[in-house]
Amino acid sequence: MNIPFILEKALSLYADKEAVVNGDKRFTYEAFAERVYRLSHFLRSEGIGKQDCVAILHQNSHEFLEAYFATALLGAVLNPLNFRLSPRELTFILKDSGASILIAAERFAHCVDSAMGKEKTVSQVVWTGLGQISSAFKAVHYEEVIKGAQAVAPPDPRISDDDLAHLYYTSGTTGRPKGVMLSHKNVCAHALATIAELKLDDRDTWIHVAPLFHLADAWATFAITWVGGRHVMAGDFDPHIILSTMARERVTITNMIPTTLNELVNTPGVETHDFSSLRVVLSGGAPIAPEVARRIMQTFQCDYIQTYGMTETSPYLTLSVLKEHLTRLPAEEQFVFKAKTGRPFMGVLLKVVREDGTEVRPDNKEVGEIIVRGDSVTKGYWNQPEETEKAIKDGWLFTGDMAVLDAEGYVNIVDRKKDMIITGGENIYSVEVENVLYAHPCVFETAVIGVPDPKWGEAVKAVVVLKPGQTVTEEEIIQYCKENIARYKAPKSVDFVSELPKTGSGKIFKKGLRERYLN
Repeated sequence: MNIPFILEKALSLYADKEAVVNGDKRFTYEAFAERVYRLSHFLRSEGIGKQDCVAILHQNSHEFLEAYFATALLGAVLNPLNFRLSPRELTFILKDSGASILIAAERFAHCVDSAMGKEKTVSQVVWTGLGQISSAFKAVHYEEVIKGAQAVAPPDPRISDDDLAHLYYTSGTTGRPKGVMLSHKNVCAHALATIAELKLDDRDTWIHVAPLFHLADAWATFAITWVGGRHVMAGDFDPHIILSTMARERVTITNMIPTTLNELVNTPGVETHDFSSLRVVLSGGAPIAPEVARRIMQTFQCDYIQTYGMTETSPYLTLSVLKEHLTRLPAEEQFVFKAKTGRPFMGVLLKVVREDGTEVRPDNKEVGEIIVRGDSVTKGYWNQPEETEKAIKDGWLFTGDMAVLDAEGYVNIVDRKKDMIITGGENIYSVEVENVLYAHPCVFETAVIGVPDPKWGEAVKAVVVLKPGQTVTEEEIIQYCKENIARYKAPKSVDFVSELPKTGSGKIFKKGLRERYLN
């Protein structure tokens, strides 16, 4: 099973059905497939073949979807780039991946020029948009090369399941970026499992809000296409436009990161939109506070599923889907399970283990590290065998995420290993404190970190963004926490800020926050 099979399957059953909506552009599956074929023929004419790398630097768009499938048809490797990275970081990734062609949106021309000025790592840039092409390197317009190429499938390159399909790089915030290798088997196994888990079919419409360079959203490229669903492309994040698009296009399902969902449900006027088509909203990419999950269900009046995963696992590892007998519980008891990280995803085996490798007790108290194995798990990091050996031991991927396990087999993440705070010999999990803070009526967003303390080693600090027009004191926040969790877990100090630092995918950047206080 490989990625080209997914497109051919959709085309054979849904040729005349609307496949992609991108602003005022609408494509049927037949029209979309023809564009994919044309792009693949152009890339082939430029020497791209099996296991050659093509990079893309682009906002969510139909061109991004086309690149995912066109490279796969050639057996080539797509390297989606985080457009929030610096030119220096992009230069490193382009060189490390060996990409010879870059597909880029015209809006990122300055960044590309800066990166290429440092070191010409690619031989050609294919620009989307109709502006002036830079003369600093060989470049062409995307639509021009599409029009000039054949609208038939290219020759079969004989792709095997283990052939590399994608390279996703870490953000570069923890030293040298690591290229996560995902094969056709990884991608297809994950897509099939999500179809089964989420009951996806041709009635579904998915809105791509989270960036397509990130697997919180990119996995849906393949699962939604496989079942003949419809893709709606969201442009730059504007909560009012996202909400109106969801209502207008009758979106049925989507996955967004918690920070995005939190902003949407707090957008003035959100209640004026008709979300009756929505059957489920998923959150993923970072832990979410139960209070935010509750607000999502109240706002969108649909089911809610918390997801957890990693780039290394394509990404899903757990879903907070209820077992059948749990659906008979009262609503509040059901919500306890919905707000957990979830039970293991169909495509993986999952354990929570102690440092000696033995499994923790399923008592919802003992903390251990999540380890996983399965067909959707990466075989390692590009050109970094040492990092691969550190992460994968005896076939199990060690995630670095600390969790508890309950008697039903549901896990709940308490923290990343690196985010755990040790104060006075006690382990404090930042997520637990953040969950309490999110329940405070004045708090919009928060991050809890450990900062150096001469007495305790580390002290708990909360960094808080308040909702517009709200005021609260540091003492009131600390007292609120002391009333809702053990007093020693409450923050020793609270800083109020206008915004929290975010990663390229929009998640709260705790490492950067910690460094700010260390410095």
